[in-house]
Amino acid sequence: MSGSIPFYQKHHRHYDRSYRSKETESKLSQYQTSSRYTAGSSTSAATSRSGGLKVTSYSGLEASRLSPILNRVKPTYLAVDRENQIIGYVVPIFRGSQEFAAGFSDTEEGRVRDTAAYMARRDLFTSGLEMERSEQTSRREAMRGSVERICLNKRIYEHGEHFKRMNEDSLMHIPEFVIKPRSHTVWEKQSVRLHCTVSGWPDPRVVWYKNNVAIDPLSHAGKFKLESRYNMHSLEINRCDFDDTAQYRVSAMNSKGELSAFASVVVKRFKGEIDEFLPSPRRASTEDGPVSEYGINFKTHIVDTFGVSFGREGETMSLGCTVIIYPALVRYQPQIQWYRDDVLLSPSKWNHMCWSGDRATLTFTHLNKEDEGLYTLRVTTKSGYETYSAYVFVRDAEAEVERAPGAPLDVRCLDANKDYIIVTWKQPAVDGGDSILGYFVDRCEVGTTHWIQCNDSPVKFARFPVTGLVEGRSYMFRVRAVNASGMSRPSRVSEPVGAMDPADRARMRGTSAPWTGQIIVTEEEPAEGIVPGRPLELQVTEATKNYVVLSWNPPGEKGLEGVMYYVEKCVSGTDSWQRVNTEIPVKSPRFALFDLAEGKTYSFRVRCCNAAGVGEPSDPTEATTVGDKLDIPSAPSKVVPIRNTDTSVVVAWEASKEAKELVGYYIEGSIVGSNEWEPCNNKPVNGTRFICHGLTTGEKYIFRVRAVNAAGLSQFSPESEPVEVKAAIASPAPPYGITVLECVCDSMVLAWKQPSFIGGADITGYFVDYREVIDGVQGKWHEANIRAISDRAYRVSDLKENKKYQFQVRAANMAGVGIPSLPSDTFLCEEWTIAVPGPPHDLQVREVRSDSLVLLWKPPVYQGRDPVNGFYIDIKEAEAPEQAWRGVNNKAAEKMFIKIKDLKEGETFVFRVRAQNQAGVGQTSAVTEPVVALTKPGTKEIKVDVDDNGIISMNFECCDMTPDSKFVWSKNYEEITDPSRLNLETKGNKSKAVFNTPGEEDIGIYSCFVTHTDGASSSYTLSEEELKRLLEVSHDHKFPIIPLKSELAVELLEKGKVRFWLQADKMTANGNVDYIFNDNALSQGDKYKMNFDKNTGVIEMIMDSLTPADEGTFTFQLRDGKATNQSSLVLIGDVFKELQKESEFQMKEWVRKQGPHFIEYLGYEVTQECCVIMKCKVGNMKKETSALWYKDGHQIKADEHLGFTEGVLKLEIAQISKKDSGVYEVVLQDNRGKDTSKLNLTDQGFKDLMNKVFNFIANSSTPLKITSTDEGIRLYTFVNYYNDLLQVTWHYKDSAIAFSDRIKSGVVGEQLWLQITEPTEKDTGKYAIEFNDGKGGLRRTVELSGQAFDDAFAEFKRLQHAAIAERSRARVAGGLPDVVTIQEGKALNLTCNISGDPLPEVTWLKNDREITSDDHCILKIASGKFASFTITGVNTSDSGKYSILVKNKYGTESADFTLEIGEGTPDLGVTSYSTDAEGNVVFGPNTPKEKMKTTVTGTKKQKRKESVSKTLPVGKVEDKDREKAAVEPKTSDSQQTQAAKEAIADRPLTADQSEASEQPADTAEEPGAVAETQLETE
Repeated sequence: MSGSIPFYQKHHRHYDRSYRSKETESKLSQYQTSSRYTAGSSTSAATSRSGGLKVTSYSGLEASRLSPILNRVKPTYLAVDRENQIIGYVVPIFRGSQEFAAGFSDTEEGRVRDTAAYMARRDLFTSGLEMERSEQTSRREAMRGSVERICLNKRIYEHGEHFKRMNEDSLMHIPEFVIKPRSHTVWEKQSVRLHCTVSGWPDPRVVWYKNNVAIDPLSHAGKFKLESRYNMHSLEINRCDFDDTAQYRVSAMNSKGELSAFASVVVKRFKGEIDEFLPSPRRASTEDGPVSEYGINFKTHIVDTFGVSFGREGETMSLGCTVIIYPALVRYQPQIQWYRDDVLLSPSKWNHMCWSGDRATLTFTHLNKEDEGLYTLRVTTKSGYETYSAYVFVRDAEAEVERAPGAPLDVRCLDANKDYIIVTWKQPAVDGGDSILGYFVDRCEVGTTHWIQCNDSPVKFARFPVTGLVEGRSYMFRVRAVNASGMSRPSRVSEPVGAMDPADRARMRGTSAPWTGQIIVTEEEPAEGIVPGRPLELQVTEATKNYVVLSWNPPGEKGLEGVMYYVEKCVSGTDSWQRVNTEIPVKSPRFALFDLAEGKTYSFRVRCCNAAGVGEPSDPTEATTVGDKLDIPSAPSKVVPIRNTDTSVVVAWEASKEAKELVGYYIEGSIVGSNEWEPCNNKPVNGTRFICHGLTTGEKYIFRVRAVNAAGLSQFSPESEPVEVKAAIASPAPPYGITVLECVCDSMVLAWKQPSFIGGADITGYFVDYREVIDGVQGKWHEANIRAISDRAYRVSDLKENKKYQFQVRAANMAGVGIPSLPSDTFLCEEWTIAVPGPPHDLQVREVRSDSLVLLWKPPVYQGRDPVNGFYIDIKEAEAPEQAWRGVNNKAAEKMFIKIKDLKEGETFVFRVRAQNQAGVGQTSAVTEPVVALTKPGTKEIKVDVDDNGIISMNFECCDMTPDSKFVWSKNYEEITDPSRLNLETKGNKSKAVFNTPGEEDIGIYSCFVTHTDGASSSYTLSEEELKRLLEVSHDHKFPIIPLKSELAVELLEKGKVRFWLQADKMTANGNVDYIFNDNALSQGDKYKMNFDKNTGVIEMIMDSLTPADEGTFTFQLRDGKATNQSSLVLIGDVFKELQKESEFQMKEWVRKQGPHFIEYLGYEVTQECCVIMKCKVGNMKKETSALWYKDGHQIKADEHLGFTEGVLKLEIAQISKKDSGVYEVVLQDNRGKDTSKLNLTDQGFKDLMNKVFNFIANSSTPLKITSTDEGIRLYTFVNYYNDLLQVTWHYKDSAIAFSDRIKSGVVGEQLWLQITEPTEKDTGKYAIEFNDGKGGLRRTVELSGQAFDDAFAEFKRLQHAAIAERSRARVAGGLPDVVTIQEGKALNLTCNISGDPLPEVTWLKNDREITSDDHCILKIASGKFASFTITGVNTSDSGKYSILVKNKYGTESADFTLEIGEGTPDLGVTSYSTDAEGNVVFGPNTPKEKMKTTVTGTKKQKRKESVSKTLPVGKVEDKDREKAAVEPKTSDSQQTQAAKEAIADRPLTADQSEASEQPADTAEEPGAVAETQLETE
């Protein structure tokens, strides 16, 4: 492979000097030449061709062959001294940068020398021609090399792309760090660059993070610089400061996965003199204001914040705020930091921080008491920072043992070494009611879950040295508190700490150079065979009754090997020294001694030892008495609670006077009189002031405080004075919106708006100041009023006319006078002379709901020329322009309030009011504050109630009351001050307005407004109707009535028993009933049976029967406590008689039903087929029971029309007619009795039956349709069944049709039709057929007009012409037989009828050839109707087929016969016979019998079609078939004749078959249309 420098390195900043300034190059050069440390490395060999067109460098192997320069050795990062002894680690400078630091490199100097020598030789030894050739050669070589390089790169690229496409899956792999970023420790104000090289395909996306927050260079312009070139990525941190000390992570991600690498940057601050060449630190701000980024000043707003939060140990909690930064830059990232008690938080297993671009969130995965504190969110931009803070309280988790103490907190490890670790903690605020006896410390080795108790007996001191640890291993610790009731939950575990020897770390020394960033750490070689000297500065650092901790410094000699220590003790007053650690020497310069006698005094000393021996002892310590050196602090004093908010109180106290190593204070609070104390904080606070949150509004609390240190908790302070929890009172904020309501020559009337914050107390008044403004120069302020004014309008007098003034207003409450408002606009004092009114003022918004609100105002002070007679209200959206104002009311409002409806929910609106008089509409009022149309949660409405005594009251409840809130009741929005009509009562958060004597004068709108709330108000309209309703309800409550679900009623039971009953709605178990008849009380007995079901409220009285003595009034009287009611039923006259008769009937019915009887009496029903079925339902039948049917007293014999199935007797009449009318009767009889049922079907009964039949027929009719015939237009409908009694009326244009010869109606089968002969335009219109069923009838209509009439008329004309043609065409009416057999020599005469208009032409044919008349064959036509064919003497040549052909302009018709010649017979005389119209031979009376035996001819086929009435089916015809039959045109006779010829075979006719077939009734045949045949014998 080529040894040239890769192309990407030629342009990389690591190999280019262009990014360094000249000043930096000079500084680096000076430092490199003056430094006494060098890094072992060699430079790369490089040669340069002439002209500078090609530069080539070689790898190590090629350089060894081609260059005398030594091979490059592997660079090292170890620092060496002058004797090449390794003394530390060197932060390397990037390869290649040494060229810039040393000025020109050796290679560059050689290139310069080579170039100079070449120029000298060229000038001395070459001519101009050779020089030109050399240059051309050089250019060609350079161009050839460039082209080859381009071609090679292109081939390599194409080969790589092809390989990727062919092996895409095999090439894809997750990102991999070829070179990971390296950690750096740098000095403050220096720059540092982190590098890494990443491989992976597809190319990974690289993101840099700082403490797990993505780095955005745009949001920290100039601070961070990111570069990515050819898989080499770098992060440059410019001019580091303390905040840049962090863990940096680089993440590489592609579609195959993600991989991260980490590096730490530690920024140190140099404490010596600062180098004058170092740049000055970057300042975040200047005196003029914040530094803007890119010329932009960022404005930060923290909204949607979290409030004071309460949690419990073990729970999760999330704190979040929405951050709005303006202007919003897409890629700009502010710095988000969270603090607890002013200590910066970092992400850990206990809390997670998230920034989503507009919301910062801090989440606690497992709350602990250590998490309690004041949390602050700090959002930093280049223009400054914004913060928000709120307190988080963490209560103890539920104790596992009742009355057990809370868990200790804040467990930490101090003074860790190989021999022991001192564990400290803080005592809990809750002791469970019993004093804490002590604490147990547990340890757990990291990597295991096994906890070991470290102390056998509880320790009271909140600090304990844990021994027995394994050197080099890491441990975690926890603490548990114990009292007489049991053990607490364990505390949160401490951070892991290793059992390491601090002496080893103390022997390490390190120095650093302040500029280059080289951190050098070294260690001296240990000396062998030397006994260590005395330990130094031995002292007792901690002494308790459980243990004593000693500490000392190692001996002064350095380089000693394996120094350890023996500790000795001596009881004061003796000289006996006793070694404490006889078995194992101490490795650390600290030691904890246990098992010392409490109260005794000891001295201690320490000896050093190593492999060489034991050294001399140290100087002994002073005498130390075993006992707690640290005393419990004294109790705090002077606890003072101060009102703060509705749920919090500020508690301040005087610090403990005797308190050493104070940890903090615990505060407890108690509701006065409860004697139950609750902790206000579960983590000690350091100050002497604390805000106690979570208190109940309106309650009175007392507080006490106690101090805490490692020795324990102090006594409680004296209890504070009681304090009521409510918002603190402050002076109000300034008013605003000062306007002028009226102006005269020497005074002005001002108005203003109430302050947005009134200070927690009612505003007692306002003070107005004014000053004169002359030519823009403002004068001094003067008081306009000495006494406070309560209204928000005031007339300022003693002003000068035509002078300009400014005004300011101050509000006052019981806390004092607030600051003045901003000066108003400048107003000119001149008298108003306008005719229209001035502006209304004091606009107030009440009763805000999602779709409505109420607006109140006061009238203008300046009335104008005429009195004000109305007001107009304007509305617009808050953000809308001025042009968006629109009116609410079209008609001027007379009252000074209005309810505005139909608002859009969630929209923000503003309002203004204008007054009107006769002159016009005046000035607009000041605009109200923006109001959001939204019903606030917890909003209540006024409810009207009527109590049990009938007292009417209006009730209003408010959930957002403050201690200073008051209910203000108004009528028509004017405060009620007269108690004569209403009595007002308020208790807690409820208020009641009771009507004394409700009447018409109380009608109006009642409203209630609650002060010191966020607009809590409601109204109720008492109208005349509502008052009437309430008075009725009040009367019902005063005089209660037992409600009845039903009044007293009577009903008949089985056997004719009479039941009187009613049902009460509500009655208690104490309810009673009195039964009264004609003012006499009734009692239980044989005649009266009483029953009262108190569960259902049903009261009943049953009598077996009624007698005339029972006629009268029955009453049930109800009593239930105070409530009463009664219900009466009058049974006299016809009512009583009817009931008595019905009772007797029911008795008889019961007797009747003991035998066979009718359950349902005889009745009838009509089926869809118009069949009448008479049926009755019977019961209690036996086999012996007979059922007989009778009609008009005559028994109906059993046939197929009678039936008995499932207790139902039936008689079916298929086609009912007049003859079926009569009286029908069914008789049931057996040995148990007899029962009869009759049905009268005569007169009206039969009419009703037929009307029902007619109704079925009418409903079965099809829609009225139109068809055409050769005579005219026909309208028709079909029914399923037709009855002759059916009455049908045809209508034309809603009038009954008078029938005539031209308009006829009729019935054919089930078709009802109306025929219009020769229709005209006058016949167009609406036609209807009406079926009369005795009720409303049924009408079917059709519109015969327009296109329908045109189509029908055209079809009629077509059919008419076809009929005329059919009647007038030429035809042979009849007379010719099919075959004529005659003897030779006889004469033959045949005559047939012909018709046609005009008269047809007649042609005779023989064997299809025309014949003419001659002597042998005589052809004649008589009267144009009869055609005769005569052969005078028949011979054999006359045999054959003969035809007659008639023809006119309408058509042609023919008739055929065959003449056969037989053998001769004796002469019998002249015999004649004729044929009828169909060709049948008819013999006369004088025809001999033997002639009648002669076979003459066959029968002709029928030629004419039967009439429509004969072709319609008799039975039921489907509608479609009916319509088809009605519309189908008639076929011509010729077609029928041809069809008949094809369908009917010839048959012979003998002479004795003289009776001809009956001719169809509708066949039109001319008289005498009979063919005669004469037989003559010569």
